[in-house]
Amino acid sequence: MNTVPIMPAITLQGVTCRFGEVRAVDAVDLHIGGGSLFFLLGPSGCGKTTLLRTIAGFQEPSQGRVLLGDRDITSLPPERREAGMVFQGYALWPHMSVLENVAFGLEVRRVPVTERRRRAMEALDMVHMADLADRRPGQLSGGQQQRVALARAIVFRPQVLLLDEPLSNLDARLRLEMRGLIRSVCDEVRMTTVYVTHDQAEALSLADGIAVMRQGRVVQQGTPQDLYRRPCSRFVAEFMGRINLLPATVSAADPKGCTLVTALGELPCGTGGMRPGASLHAGIRPESLRIAPEGSIRGSCRRSVYLGEMAQHEVETPAGTLLVLEQDPGRASRAGEILSLRVERDAVIALND
Repeated sequence: MNTVPIMPAITLQGVTCRFGEVRAVDAVDLHIGGGSLFFLLGPSGCGKTTLLRTIAGFQEPSQGRVLLGDRDITSLPPERREAGMVFQGYALWPHMSVLENVAFGLEVRRVPVTERRRRAMEALDMVHMADLADRRPGQLSGGQQQRVALARAIVFRPQVLLLDEPLSNLDARLRLEMRGLIRSVCDEVRMTTVYVTHDQAEALSLADGIAVMRQGRVVQQGTPQDLYRRPCSRFVAEFMGRINLLPATVSAADPKGCTLVTALGELPCGTGGMRPGASLHAGIRPESLRIAPEGSIRGSCRRSVYLGEMAQHEVETPAGTLLVLEQDPGRASRAGEILSLRVERDAVIALND
């Protein structure tokens, strides 16, 4: 399939979706850059799928507007939004071949037969399924069916691609394989893509941008690195990955950082704008704790788990148990050892609840 120009941005302005007294989506303002692969991330029931369905046109908002570029599409039906959607359950026609499934949307759009077949084969080639074009969906594995669903969504060259937890039914190996495929397809076709998931590893490994949702609202938006290294709250920090949390008090602060008093002593922190005297949590990712002779944090290693490329240690300290990830470990276990740990200033995060 030929590379296309970058597609329009998606803008949500005050989008609210009510179901009786429940606000599944609550006054969401969001801008998704044209041609980007953007993730809606959050726990079950946070409103991310409802928001995706609103962009697709399957759910009409109670309030607010949905814009595609400069065009207001809030009231348009799904078939007029130029959006391809990949559902969690594939939704392939069992009586049609792979080729017929992919070409069906072109048939509905009255594309001539020869052109229809050519474009369907191009889409299948992009997802490495052209050699199975004559098979039926029931003859395919789950991963192969997901590839066909992706080809069907992009074959009519939509402006927007919407993915609703597309990898949730696949095993771990296939999820990794499909992540790479989705990223390569998005890079090639440059469609504005919105991807819903509760899996932070998918989001961190694929996304250009992420919005974390909670109870119908967007609580933080940014790049994967922003959300992982500078979460705005304890909720975002814990949702984005494992983190050690220590009760702390701000003893000194300036616009560029602060000093946090914890059970481990004073920890310099790279979070600016804190109020002296404030009570909060100091957050430290397990991989940011380094085993080093000059480290100021000492504790006894209670348990080690060897994972090959890294080892995971549980270290008892005056502040409780800290989780430590050691990259390229020299030994399988450090259980029983007294460890000295060091943490860099910029790796300590000040977190409000």
